[in-house]
Amino acid sequence: MGSILITGSSGFIGSRTAQLLLEKGNEVVGIDNMNDYYDIRLKQYRLKNLQKFDQFHFCQVDIENLKDLENIFAEHHFDSIVNLAARAGVRYSIENPHVYMTTNADGTLNILEMMRKYEIKKMVLASSSSLYAMQPMPFSEDLPGNTPVSPYAASKKAAEVIAYTYHFLFGFDITILRYFTVYGPAGRPDMSVFRFIKWIDESKPIELNGDGSQSRDFTYVDDIAGGTIKALDCKGYEIINLGGGKNPFTLNYMIRKIEEYLGKKALINYKDFHKADVMETWADISKAKELLNWEPVVAFDEGLKRTVDWYLENKSWVNKILLP
Repeated sequence: MGSILITGSSGFIGSRTAQLLLEKGNEVVGIDNMNDYYDIRLKQYRLKNLQKFDQFHFCQVDIENLKDLENIFAEHHFDSIVNLAARAGVRYSIENPHVYMTTNADGTLNILEMMRKYEIKKMVLASSSSLYAMQPMPFSEDLPGNTPVSPYAASKKAAEVIAYTYHFLFGFDITILRYFTVYGPAGRPDMSVFRFIKWIDESKPIELNGDGSQSRDFTYVDDIAGGTIKALDCKGYEIINLGGGKNPFTLNYMIRKIEEYLGKKALINYKDFHKADVMETWADISKAKELLNWEPVVAFDEGLKRTVDWYLENKSWVNKILLP
């Protein structure tokens, strides 16, 4: 695969994708702005693991800064790009929508402009299952319309559309991956898996929006990273779901399993269901099977157990992580 640029390389999915590529012997240049949307110690932990590899090069750069990007592209030759840099989180996007558009849409446009200037033909772009709100399930890529109900989802849709424009105009091979509820070790602390493990272990009440019957198509981070790497070989312009694909799990089920793995009982503070949330997500992954020869291999119970084990092994510093 040659030399690969990974944006958002200190992020949850970006760091795991980078590590798998490095283990395969690829040269990886990682860029990340190391923002403090959540506790930066998690990003520093992931980055430190990548810096063990001689063929990894890191630059603290924001994809919104076109001049800094230009310097990176002028210095390195890239065979392909994995654009995982993004502002994530549905609820925070309602409070601060502008930064979502500038990073997720304008930042993607900056990457595409660098691809055009430096004649790079391949990009894998991270998108989100959030685009499927209020659509019939299981969600398939060919649904007649997408209904983003948050600025986060809208910004991801904007990135998809501008990527198609550059595919059409310049013949870029663009593979857009719509991820479904990614979880695993060193995950984002604004996500329910991380928060619930920490709260249950510390005997603090879980803040649960709704009654816990809402369900998600949880997908383990290693499966997501593996599918992202497979997408580097995909041609043309494609939108592909990466999700669990079999059946969603409720938040109540997840809580029961965490209780079992920790040996502790959860305290739950029930709150109103959030308007920007959806009751259920479920991916149709038949296209991923056909085009990428990909399907998840880590079952939810096993992935959740690995995540709890990682938390316990790193508890000396993870319990100091501040939750957004």
